[in-house]
Amino acid sequence: MNDRAEEAVVEQPPCDNSGSALTKHKLGLRIRQQEILAELGVLALQGTPFAALIEHAVRLAAEGMEAEFCKVLEYMPEQNRFLLRAGVGWEPGLIGTATIGADLESPGGYALKTGKPVISNHLDEEDRFRTPELLLQYGIRRAVNVILQGEGTPYGVLEVDSRADGDFTEHDLAFLQGAANILGMTIERQRFERDLKAALDRYEVLMQEVNHRVNNSLQLVMSMLKLQADAANDPALQNQLLEAAGRISAIARAHQRLYRTARVQRVDLGAYLTDVCRDLDDVADCEVELQVAAGIDIIIDRAIPISLLVNELVTNAAKHAYAGKPGSRIWVGLNPGENGTVVVSVRDHGSGLPADFDPKQRRGLGMRIVNAFSQQLGAELSIHRGDPGTEFVLVIPLDPTP
Repeated sequence: MNDRAEEAVVEQPPCDNSGSALTKHKLGLRIRQQEILAELGVLALQGTPFAALIEHAVRLAAEGMEAEFCKVLEYMPEQNRFLLRAGVGWEPGLIGTATIGADLESPGGYALKTGKPVISNHLDEEDRFRTPELLLQYGIRRAVNVILQGEGTPYGVLEVDSRADGDFTEHDLAFLQGAANILGMTIERQRFERDLKAALDRYEVLMQEVNHRVNNSLQLVMSMLKLQADAANDPALQNQLLEAAGRISAIARAHQRLYRTARVQRVDLGAYLTDVCRDLDDVADCEVELQVAAGIDIIIDRAIPISLLVNELVTNAAKHAYAGKPGSRIWVGLNPGENGTVVVSVRDHGSGLPADFDPKQRRGLGMRIVNAFSQQLGAELSIHRGDPGTEFVLVIPLDPTP
């Protein structure tokens, strides 16, 4: 063996079984602390409610620091005190009721005001702050405090206490700060969710107010048209004004039906048309039978003109095909088509159309509205003559053409 090898052997310390056991214990504790942080992180990512999360946190933090006590102190700025929000080791009656001063004379207050974590392994010898009465009652000898930070004012502090001899170390402080950081992120997430919910609630109230005002405005226009119709001496003008009032009413009903739903961009077209056609039973003075497929999702901007198209075709059938005869039956169908389209049909068993009927050449307002909405939607309109009756069929793209 050479001299360097002999020298190395000579300098090796003698085997100390107690020291080796202590080292293994510390290593095992550090590993457990990392496991605890991972466990807390998973709980936070799973969306565990904050109240439940801090209950887990105080129990696991006490375990990771081999301490008897741990608590989350929520800062109450109006009173400049901490509220014992969660804890382990304390009497159950103290949780949610006990308070501690948050001034510079307490460990938690010192940490909060200075913005720095605090380790005190000898509370009875401290000259930086006093020992709170609660800690004295439980015989606490040492404590560690780290800030639970949130945006703006900190939420409070996370504190681990022990009445046993020993020292909290910088490793313990790093572990506790890691736990506090996870809780801090959860605090921010829940604050963000609360603010978002408040914004959504406000948006919903605003939407309801806008919807209410739009409907009121449409009702006002409809009432004015009816008043003008009542005052008109010309029967043709009176009829036109009443038809205009009916169309305004259809727009109001379509708008009202649509914005009752929680969705703001898309709607189930089958369910929507079902609601619209229920209103038409009374308005058109006829029986409307529906055969609609469910699950046809469409943007709201296309659902409205489709509903107005159906309204116009049903109204025209009741007025012209049946000549206003009460109790007449009209069939409305909705089915998925090919290549991203839907097929909407309105069929009657009325008197039928004139032999020379051309929808694109008609000068009546009803067919002009049908043609205008069809063009707006990029729809293909076809007419099938029956024996008896007529069927209008519209093939409509679900999505607008680019």
